[in-house]
Amino acid sequence: MTVPALPPLRETVRAHGLSASKALGQNFLFDEQLLDRIAALPGDLHGQTVFEVGPGPGGLTRALLRTGAEVIAVERDDRCLPLLAELADAFPGRLRVIADDAMAVDVDALTGGAPYHIVANLPYNVGTALFTRWLEPASWPPRWRSLTLMFQLEVAERIVAPVGAAAYGRLSVLAQWRTHARIAMKVHRSAFTPPPKVMSAIVHLVPAEQPAGVDPRLLSKLTEKGFGQRRKMLRQSLKGVAGAIEALEALGIDPTRRAETVSIAEWTALARTVGTRETAAFA
Repeated sequence: MTVPALPPLRETVRAHGLSASKALGQNFLFDEQLLDRIAALPGDLHGQTVFEVGPGPGGLTRALLRTGAEVIAVERDDRCLPLLAELADAFPGRLRVIADDAMAVDVDALTGGAPYHIVANLPYNVGTALFTRWLEPASWPPRWRSLTLMFQLEVAERIVAPVGAAAYGRLSVLAQWRTHARIAMKVHRSAFTPPPKVMSAIVHLVPAEQPAGVDPRLLSKLTEKGFGQRRKMLRQSLKGVAGAIEALEALGIDPTRRAETVSIAEWTALARTVGTRETAAFA
């Protein structure tokens, strides 16, 4: 595979007069070696389809294309489109750029139902919303084979936190009940232009076998209620969910406990029991 010689990304950005938009949560990465390390995290991507959110000027996109991947990139910042068009010309037939908001895009439809990987330096302002969407499809395993995502370090730590840890919360449960999640790399704030106020980290997730009989939408609702009022006892935070208190009693989960003490196995058992009771009620 021949990789075209490209001018340094920093020079290309300067030539186009482009700067990071605070409103869009942009922070550019110019370190080619670091970008290549990120692109290597999912494993061999040669001939694989990769979905990228918010490529900006295309630093990570370049690294993904160098692996031999075929990239679908969604970018809402029109200022970045000329740079991405140049990159598409340099890698004919390997980069498809869609000018849209990632929150409005159906990735499965874009990829024609074929498997794909998601690799992205997620914009801080929509990262969590996109992440939870990718974790909650009704059908499992999902079409995506892996997620390699950059977050603020604090968010990354919440994703991988064990029960009882200070960072343990809704994201921990939603990520870990049906995937294997790990922090693959930490990225210092100085690596970005402009430097953000916080450290970043890359989380790598691959689908795991999910517990049977659990509705992801119901689990999401339960954890949203439970951790949304995490200082309250479960009997208070979950009282708005029909059947939740009765399910706690049926499972022997003390309703005076708080959400951060409830294990992922207990949360999934709770969702299964509430779901079973809902089904029985309408039978």
